[in-house]
Amino acid sequence: MNWVKTHWIIKKLFSNYIWDLPNNENKVYLTFDDGPTPEITEWTLNQLKEYNAKATFFCIGDNVRKYPEIFQKVINEEHSIGNHTFNHLNGWETSTKDYIENVKLYEIEHCKLNTEHCKLFRPPYGKIKPTQSKILRKFGYKIIMWDIIAYDFDTKISKEHCLENVLKNVKPGSIIVFHDSKKAFANLEYVLPRTLEFLKEKGYVCEKID
Repeated sequence: MNWVKTHWIIKKLFSNYIWDLPNNENKVYLTFDDGPTPEITEWTLNQLKEYNAKATFFCIGDNVRKYPEIFQKVINEEHSIGNHTFNHLNGWETSTKDYIENVKLYEIEHCKLNTEHCKLFRPPYGKIKPTQSKILRKFGYKIIMWDIIAYDFDTKISKEHCLENVLKNVKPGSIIVFHDSKKAFANLEYVLPRTLEFLKEKGYVCEKID
């Protein structure tokens, strides 16, 4: 998915996935992939708290295993949690059997720290086979994609361009992708506070996905 803003044709072709959540209440949905990550996830949580914003964190199971205290902090601050596989697998390059097993490995780590079943799933890279999606939806997962991606993880893109990617395209119901990872932090550190300030000025409300 290489578009900053997801094309309507893609949304129509893959209508079983959630690309945005249209509403009349100026709600938008910030999401963060690839954590929890020491220092960076905590910094992200502090930024969100400053603006009274809620978000959804799509976590990698191996990071949950390594940094359970950070994962618990995300839960304690009442953000939503989503499954991002245990090892950040590319679904297109992984057999369905191995992919589902990797999702289940995430669940094991999740359940050690949170008794509430994880209902949200985001495929790493946005790449998932129909067979994989069908099984996960049968398990009760909602496949959460996005309407806008900041490309904060792309070191070839300037922080100003990342910010523009978000601000030019946001609308009520947008699901926006950021990354609380080391690779993305140089851009995220610039983009997130400015995005939160812009959203506040425009009267948007940042909600978590349930």
